[in-house]
Amino acid sequence: QVQLVESGGGLVQAGGSRRLSCAASGLTFKTYTMGWFRQAPGKEREFVAGMRWNTGSTKYSDSVKGRFTISRDNTNQMIYLQMSSLEPEDTAVYYCAAAGPFKPVVVSTSEYDYWGQGTQVTVSS
Repeated sequence: QVQLVESGGGLVQAGGSRRLSCAASGLTFKTYTMGWFRQAPGKEREFVAGMRWNTGSTKYSDSVKGRFTISRDNTNQMIYLQMSSLEPEDTAVYYCAAAGPFKPVVVSTSEYDYWGQGTQVTVSS
């Protein structure tokens, strides 16, 4: 049974930083492209960042490029999202997701096979 469990959400002031973590189990982690998505109230879930399973190449949405960094630890089956210079517009539930095996970085939610339950990030102004 595949499980993705996010942690690290909370309340942060604008301009601050936060690191989200996602622990994966039940899948051959090193063969899966991993991604972070977010969903704000009343909005569709959107792609934030992704990291390819083999090359480690990354992709970011324009809204977070230069502020967020995705990373992964294949040994411990973890992915991370380091968020800096946070803005109120970053307030959302953040989800980690797995696409694979052997997929490139994709931005569509339909391409991802497994999802975590989400963690709330609230940025106050």
